[in-house]
Amino acid sequence: MNPLRSGIMPGSGGVGISFAVDGPDGAPWLVLSNSLATDRRMWEPQVEAFCRSRRVLRYDARGHGSSEAVPGPYTFDQLTGDILALCDGLGIETMEFVGLSLGGMTGLALAMRAPDRVNKLVCCDARAYAPEPYRAMWDDNIARMRQAGVASLVEPTIGRWFTAEFSGALENADTVQLARTMIGNTSPQGYEGAARLLQSLDLRAGLESLESETLYIAGEADLAAPLDVMQEMASMTPNAKFTAIADAAHLSNLEQPAAFILAVREFLLF
Repeated sequence: MNPLRSGIMPGSGGVGISFAVDGPDGAPWLVLSNSLATDRRMWEPQVEAFCRSRRVLRYDARGHGSSEAVPGPYTFDQLTGDILALCDGLGIETMEFVGLSLGGMTGLALAMRAPDRVNKLVCCDARAYAPEPYRAMWDDNIARMRQAGVASLVEPTIGRWFTAEFSGALENADTVQLARTMIGNTSPQGYEGAARLLQSLDLRAGLESLESETLYIAGEADLAAPLDVMQEMASMTPNAKFTAIADAAHLSNLEQPAAFILAVREFLLF
């Protein structure tokens, strides 16, 4: 396979970042960024549709998938540095960016750090700050993981990521199993490194100065990044749009892939 189509490149601080490129040469670049406890496979329902008019870069956030796991806590300087290093290595000058949860927060931080590199930003099922109950949740998850391993986080996480109707339906078994596999395969060091970052999350001050045209997408049943939280983020962001996806919780792109694709395509105009 062409090494520019997949492989591992050094990110911020030389950390190895795994990536894959799909889509036609010469098309505008679209970068997809995964959530905590997943990897780039979470975007499989979207890749074919997005590749019709975009060259798509998917990567595994540090500590996830096939990317290197190093001690945390991680920082947004590191996560955005990983993306910029990948883009520089692949010759990507400007991009459209779609991120979900941790990926969405990383997209916000990237647009604040390098506004000249991000043409349009889609921030999905994400927060801009961490209230106390949210910070405490990560303490609980880390304590459970240290005591009983990453496997102990699988079912509680599935309960937050999908509506009960979706996860309980036989026709969705493959999607839910993919989510279980991604969670279970996450490096404990990577999980904790990213979770500690989210405990210190506060990007609110930068929202009002975002230059990238931004779309916020929220699953209507998302308890981790509720509708009112994301609507407030949209109200603080210039040139922002907001859309809610019905019958979806946290991983809205997996639970309602067609609605998710439509929302992104209408915003990116392809």
